[in-house]
Amino acid sequence: MTTLIKRASAEARAFSRKKGSKHRHDEDDLANAPRIDAPRKPRFAPVTFSEEGGLRYLHFGTEWVQGAMRLRKPDHIELEYAQQMMAWLLFIETPERIVQLGLGAAALTKFCHRYLERAKVEAVELNPAVVIAARAMFELPYDDARLTVTEGDAWEFVNDRANHGTIGALQIDIYDATARGPVLDSVSFYRACRACLTPQAGVVTINLFGDHPSFVRNMRHLNEAFGHRVIALPEVHDGNRVAIAFAGPALDVPFAALGERAKVIEAQLGLPARKWVKGLAESANLPLSGSFAI
Repeated sequence: MTTLIKRASAEARAFSRKKGSKHRHDEDDLANAPRIDAPRKPRFAPVTFSEEGGLRYLHFGTEWVQGAMRLRKPDHIELEYAQQMMAWLLFIETPERIVQLGLGAAALTKFCHRYLERAKVEAVELNPAVVIAARAMFELPYDDARLTVTEGDAWEFVNDRANHGTIGALQIDIYDATARGPVLDSVSFYRACRACLTPQAGVVTINLFGDHPSFVRNMRHLNEAFGHRVIALPEVHDGNRVAIAFAGPALDVPFAALGERAKVIEAQLGLPARKWVKGLAESANLPLSGSFAI
């Protein structure tokens, strides 16, 4: 498994170090800034590629990895944080509708389409060059009866009432070229995401940067939108943290039962699900002999 991850770009770090820049952001600035719920305009950068050790990488104009594919296993999820984005499988066996906001190298979309055969799989990606790259360089299949890839705005998608109450699993990985944290991260956005989930049981997974000020802001906004039914798995590699937010009835599941479910996921899908269970217990500061309640 590769240890390269999606990280803040070099240009973003250099930009933030400019003393006196009116664009410099830190936690104090965020705390004192007025709340603006409208999404910021993304910055598209050249979509580029590299290969090393049997892996093909997606980049947005920098050396930082935005996605990866092992050439001999194109439907495998290579990056650990991306594997964690599938942690909703611990709680939902196979939803009817799975949606990915932000396509990247299409690892999650391909995996769900290939292995979760009872689900309809959708991806929403704003940058048409990313969609082209996913199909040309990362073996994303063309649309069929179970797969739909849409060039569109995730903000508009989650605010479309036609999508409300229809999604079982929603995976959010929305970054622009500067990777300063998710492009969409307001309370309004996360409330709209919650509205998209099925009322019986729905789960959202979100890729965040644990060592960036945006992590605190996102967790605060997620907790407000989801009624504090949010937990973040421990950090992997060098920064990525996947948050999990729940809708539907309250959960109270013994970790032992989650462990048994994890064994099934590992056997059928090859994902390291028992690590997710341990991560949930660690994040909740609970023993594995107890229960996960949220």
